[in-house]
Amino acid sequence: MDPLDRIDELIAMVEQARSVPMSRNNCMVDRGEMIAALDELRAELPADLRRAAALLEERDKIMEAGKREADRIISEGEAEHARLVSVNEITVSAEHEGARIIAEARAEAQRLREEVDDYVDTALANFEQFLTRALASIERGRDKMHALREIGTFAGDEAERPLPF
Repeated sequence: MDPLDRIDELIAMVEQARSVPMSRNNCMVDRGEMIAALDELRAELPADLRRAAALLEERDKIMEAGKREADRIISEGEAEHARLVSVNEITVSAEHEGARIIAEARAEAQRLREEVDDYVDTALANFEQFLTRALASIERGRDKMHALREIGTFAGDEAERPLPF
């Protein structure tokens, strides 16, 4: 299950919880159930973190492949340039063509680097938004849990409490 869905379940659990008598904002939540749900959420988050690491690794592989391709293209361009220079009748033309090929290869390599950076930046930004929402939701859940815990510590004996109707 998606961690955001899990967070939505936790919010729904708190929203559907019975209200504490004489209170509008406080409610009673089954501690064991809440802790179990939070443990499940905690277990799911590392998978998302591994996905982010995999995205970074994928970016590195794509960049390395782009670099190798750029180096290959540059090498081919330089080889073509050297071959064309060796022919006397077309020396000037060969120099221009070789320079053009090298410039195209460098431009293509730069374009590939920028595309990879944009892709990874977008993926990381999306993941950052997800984590920010997840952390905010967890913080709200913890705040509610702490508030409920505080309410429970100030409650008197069961016999002293008013009836819930």
